[in-house]
Amino acid sequence: MLSSVRPRQAGERAPLPPGFGAIWSSVAIDLVGFGIVLPLLPLYAERFGASATQVGLLVASFSIAQFVLAPVWGRVSDRVGRKPVLVLSLLGTAAGSLLTGLAGSLAVLFLGRVVDGASGASVSVAQASVADVASPGERARLFGLLGAAFGLGFVGGPALGALAALGGRRLPFLLAAAIAAANALWALRRLPETHPHPGRSPEEAPAPAPAQTGDGRPVRVGGLGALAVVAFIHLVAFSAFEATFALFGERRLGLHLASTGGVFAAIGVVIVAVQVGLVRPAIRRLGEEGTLRTGLALTGLGLLLLAGVHSKATVVPPLLLATIGQGLVTPSLSSSVAGRAGSARRGAALGIQQSAGGLARVVGPIAGGALFQHIGVSSPYLVGAGLLGLAVALASASSVAGVG
Repeated sequence: MLSSVRPRQAGERAPLPPGFGAIWSSVAIDLVGFGIVLPLLPLYAERFGASATQVGLLVASFSIAQFVLAPVWGRVSDRVGRKPVLVLSLLGTAAGSLLTGLAGSLAVLFLGRVVDGASGASVSVAQASVADVASPGERARLFGLLGAAFGLGFVGGPALGALAALGGRRLPFLLAAAIAAANALWALRRLPETHPHPGRSPEEAPAPAPAQTGDGRPVRVGGLGALAVVAFIHLVAFSAFEATFALFGERRLGLHLASTGGVFAAIGVVIVAVQVGLVRPAIRRLGEEGTLRTGLALTGLGLLLLAGVHSKATVVPPLLLATIGQGLVTPSLSSSVAGRAGSARRGAALGIQQSAGGLARVVGPIAGGALFQHIGVSSPYLVGAGLLGLAVALASASSVAGVG
């Protein structure tokens, strides 16, 4: 009897693996809650008498706690499975948001952000879950789709938070807590356990299959340290741009609050579009690590050109280059880390990458602000372009060392 299953044609997209939709939905909902909290937090903290420096420390406290504990949660997920850690992370987010909403003092507000950051392993563990169920050739595309969930969360979260703020200054944070708690309950029921043999000792576990790049080539497990440094350098440069562009736009281009917000909204839309539509063809043409190097180079070129911009008419091409580059880097970098690590320590490796990113989001804005104030308006972008050139070199060296 002839089979009724139609063979997949060359270039046709593979179906999404079982469980991916549940992982994607959980991350998107989690990021909606994060998007509710982040834009309103500085103004909320001022009601407790926080100075500008204290507001900066409050925002940074989340990333600092995440920097310390994300690798720990990643290792735990390698031992006990992804699902328990994801559920616990979402419950921690609910507790942190609840503390923030009910805070009666600045100290409790700091405690809420630290609790939220300390439990913030959802990103790296969700990435590990996706890598567990994805074939090497589809891994970067699925990471791109997961990145699109981030973008949608950051678009929907601030809008929802602004509406909730009409009901009182505490309501957005309580809403974020309720969303995270409901998400945890939903995840408990619907999320699959993707880690095939959690908790087994090395003697009990079967030998892992050789790691592969996104284009199917085997790799030797190595170069993970270099990729963590690439993640750090890349996000230092890009977060310095994010932190200073509003000031740059005001000084150089005469942009105001609404127009600057529009620019960042457009950046988010372009990143989502790149991660949904461009990552897969880029991987097919350039390979996983070639896509990473191309993304880093495009981001650096965009920042370099942005440093010379003096008019609104010339700002679009540099921003577009940097944004397309950013959209390519994030999924290809995470996919490279997941492929190099192999299933036995994938959670730990992605946790280290998330930790490096958390530290970068502390260092980048501080360094960018200092450069802008003391060196010159263009200096964060010139330094960022130089750092991204270094990242391209490190990624190239890591590729040469890691590919068999």
